[in-house]
Amino acid sequence: MAKELSFEERAALCKNEAGRKVFETMARKKSCLSFNPDVTTKEELLKSVREVGAECCMIKTHMDVVRDFDDELVKELEKLSEELDFVIFEDRKFADIGNTAKLQYEHGHHRIADWAHVTNAHVIAGPGTVEALKEVGVPRKRGLLLVAEMSSKGTLADGGPYTKECVRQAYDHEDFIFGFVAQHRLTDHPGFLTLTPGVQLQAGGDNLGQQYNTPTSVIAKGADVIQVGRGILNAPNRAEEAKKYREQSWEGYLKRLESSPIQEVPYPKSVFQA
Repeated sequence: MAKELSFEERAALCKNEAGRKVFETMARKKSCLSFNPDVTTKEELLKSVREVGAECCMIKTHMDVVRDFDDELVKELEKLSEELDFVIFEDRKFADIGNTAKLQYEHGHHRIADWAHVTNAHVIAGPGTVEALKEVGVPRKRGLLLVAEMSSKGTLADGGPYTKECVRQAYDHEDFIFGFVAQHRLTDHPGFLTLTPGVQLQAGGDNLGQQYNTPTSVIAKGADVIQVGRGILNAPNRAEEAKKYREQSWEGYLKRLESSPIQEVPYPKSVFQA
């Protein structure tokens, strides 16, 4: 079995520029932490990012819930991205037919392609969604994650045929797709990154079907980036809490490097080679 590679080594094998930026940021900051401040005003969003951005490799946004979204918010977020050294990930989850997805990415109120280094998509509408987003994203040096698995109870993105199709499309578009939103590592290409949502310091769930795993448990299953929201947002001291998540996940990553070789995966590259 192949040896587990460091983030620095994997950056060199990633064919998407934004993806390389993510790997390099993780290595430089010793951080596997992505934080999503799910708040509804730009003041709250920027305040939370200022508090925890130094601990994060990525900040994940849901700009469609921000009531007072404007160009000034984007400018301030871009400025913080440079100052605090994190990648901006807009969690848009594009899922429409190609032409509509392309318009949503490039135009409209949010103009996501102008400022988000990374976004994500479902493949439920077929390959046209990714192909259309790629036309917009690649010239802007953007990257895409595919939502291959989800952490909510009863999800249909559960590791079966849908998940396999996500992996297949990723191999078809390595210059744009650099990984997956998933609960564990899906394939053996070291240039693909796995981001796992639903992470808190204590395992459990909420009353809306979200299920939580700990940083160390998801890193052990092959996650490269842990996605944390309320566990940090609702903490009395967000900066201290973010540091706990960063340190625990980074320690898990270092242990994984030591426990080489890498784990078996459900969809190795050989599955998609004729």
